[in-house]
Amino acid sequence: MELRGVYPALITPFNENDEIDVKGFKSNIDYVIDNGVSGLVPCGTTGESATLSYSEHKRVIELAVEASGGRVPVMAGTGSNSTREAIELTGYAEDIGVDIAMVITPYYNTPTQAGLIEHYRELANTVNIPIVIYNVPSRTGTNIKPETVATLSKEKNIIGIKEASGDINQVSEVIEKTTKNFKVLSGDDSMTLPIMSLGGKGVVSVAANLTPKRVSMMVKAMENNNIPKAQKLHYELSPLFRTLFIETNPIPVKTGAKLMGLASGELRSPMVNMENGSREKLKKVLKNLDLI
Repeated sequence: MELRGVYPALITPFNENDEIDVKGFKSNIDYVIDNGVSGLVPCGTTGESATLSYSEHKRVIELAVEASGGRVPVMAGTGSNSTREAIELTGYAEDIGVDIAMVITPYYNTPTQAGLIEHYRELANTVNIPIVIYNVPSRTGTNIKPETVATLSKEKNIIGIKEASGDINQVSEVIEKTTKNFKVLSGDDSMTLPIMSLGGKGVVSVAANLTPKRVSMMVKAMENNNIPKAQKLHYELSPLFRTLFIETNPIPVKTGAKLMGLASGELRSPMVNMENGSREKLKKVLKNLDLI
């Protein structure tokens, strides 16, 4: 399977009883697929995976597979800071038809680079599903280094990395040192254009929850080497990219979804509602993009 294009990191909408809004989740999936995305990412950071119960995590993955109906691939978040838990979740995802597993570096226990290699190798040797490493050191406290990624890129079913280190030099080194078929996706909307200019293949996008068509157009323009068009879209979308991180993700994107009439619901504690000043800034950006 070729890993490329736009994969929205889906929000998880909740209903008034703080349960998964099944109808709303499926409606949001139809919205992003109808507007040109390449795949779906349920149960990432944006999907509030940290506050989903184990059964809810599995249910959200199931719903994404059902709602996709084979129209686009599903790349489900199945990582954990426990290797055994990651194996269980990834095996479950494989069994229900997920196409790719996105596996975050273990968080809190801050393994060494040798420990990261062991973690991913054990996972890769236990399941057959393709695996994408997810590197986001600002969340996990652990940065997987380019040399480590290069070693893991030789494993038959580790096919790529979602790079959210924010370090363009690191991304460049990862692309330089990994095997030919290993793919790099940006893990940060604002870094998509520069990462693709280095040879990256797309983005796991927060903004694509709200404006999937324009994010997809930007990535497609880069794929087609239409740099002026890609740059134009990048600068049009940059205020949104920035505003979606003026408070902790997914607070702004869920607020934006609610303002647009998409399924959202409340945030799971300890996440709280967006501050009024921030909300007004987001509202202005959405208006300028004709999203509300």
